[in-house]
Amino acid sequence: MSSTSWLDEAGELYAEREFGESVGFGEQPALVVIDLINAFTDPDSNLGSDVDDVLDATKRLLDAFREYDLPRYFTTVAFEESYGDAGMFIEKVPALRELRLGTERVEVDDRIEPVGDERVVLKKYASAFFGTDLQTELTTQRVDTLVLAGVTTSGCIRATAVDSLQHGYRTIVPADAVGDRAQGPHEANLFDIDAKYGDVVTTDAVCEHLDETYGSTDDAEHT
Repeated sequence: MSSTSWLDEAGELYAEREFGESVGFGEQPALVVIDLINAFTDPDSNLGSDVDDVLDATKRLLDAFREYDLPRYFTTVAFEESYGDAGMFIEKVPALRELRLGTERVEVDDRIEPVGDERVVLKKYASAFFGTDLQTELTTQRVDTLVLAGVTTSGCIRATAVDSLQHGYRTIVPADAVGDRAQGPHEANLFDIDAKYGDVVTTDAVCEHLDETYGSTDDAEHT
């Protein structure tokens, strides 16, 4: 069965059983750029793949969130030299040994490097929430909506989307701003996120929403 066939069939089934409603945006969105670090953006890395299109879309999102001074966060994954902080994760995925604290491999790709006071949240596992202080910052900023970009759709994007929902956030995933090593897991997880955890949209749709919501306010202030 082709991916299109099973996606269409599953979509019909889920729609019949009341899955996949839209949650939309709230009043204060934040952008979380997940793990677009050198180890994941280098196709020659065991952890990496060709995600140039994802980087381009993420740059557009960053530009839009910066223009309207909306909260922005980045994440990276990095482990101590002993790997004692990697738990069983590194047993399951030995390629994670590439992610050593203090090395160039765990730095955000310079094509979308953080600017100003944009934070890079250090995590050890898939979700941007697990074992981090991200929730505290989001609460302080009164964030109610998370836009997720980065890699990988089937790993850290999905895990963060699930936790985002469980922490009470409206969750938005622009499909063209997330990527994976293989198309099958990418498509399957986008389908599942859209069915259960958040809204899968496009970068265009996110930028249009920001322009309509915040651009009109800025225009009115300057008239």
